[in-house]
Amino acid sequence: MHDRTHKLLFLGLLLIAGLALQARTALAATAWQDHASILATARSFLTDYAASSHTGRTRVRLGRLDRRLRLKACPLPLEGFLPAGGRSMGSTTVGVRCPADPGWSIYVPAKIDVFGKVAVLRQPLARGARVEAGDVDLVERNLAALPHGYFADTGPVVGMLARRTLAASTVLTPAMLQAPRLVKRGQRVTLIAETGALKVRMTGEALSDGASGDLIRVRTSASRRIVDGRVVSQGVVKVTL
Repeated sequence: MHDRTHKLLFLGLLLIAGLALQARTALAATAWQDHASILATARSFLTDYAASSHTGRTRVRLGRLDRRLRLKACPLPLEGFLPAGGRSMGSTTVGVRCPADPGWSIYVPAKIDVFGKVAVLRQPLARGARVEAGDVDLVERNLAALPHGYFADTGPVVGMLARRTLAASTVLTPAMLQAPRLVKRGQRVTLIAETGALKVRMTGEALSDGASGDLIRVRTSASRRIVDGRVVSQGVVKVTL
């Protein structure tokens, strides 16, 4: 009888110990916020933000969380947000917070890739060569990887001159090209002076080179007066009186 009682008591203690262990295991499993849920919230928020900020195709890449990170499990759905200084393209940071009281916030490193078509050379171009329409194509590239700029259309680059030798497949940037000179120093130019409805034409000598839109100095032929004017076309400078 006593042996049976002892056995039942022993089995009862084992059962209690097992239940306590299960409870501790379950508590340990639910006490900390799952890292996967944090990253999922960050990705969802940043994907929506990137899509609303750009018309082209976007891609979000998230950094890793430290495995040692321990945050209390949030009783409310997690929220994503863009911290101060966050960017819509390239390297950035996305925030994830627990809106409960007390809550917590964490910042996850990320990269936003934005894809769009840009002007790319079909073939090599020598220094000083003029860009022709057949020299360029529009090709999709990751805009986040083009920090020095790009052309989203081929129109602005046609007629420009290469500042240096450029290889085929080069993504053209503003620093690689220059406008052709429409006026050369010492050249005889036509000056167009306007004041209201009155327009006067005269001749002069350019004192510097100039491309379209450049402001240069010109010495008038008649009075030898030096005036400032803006280059508008080949050999033509406009002066506003």
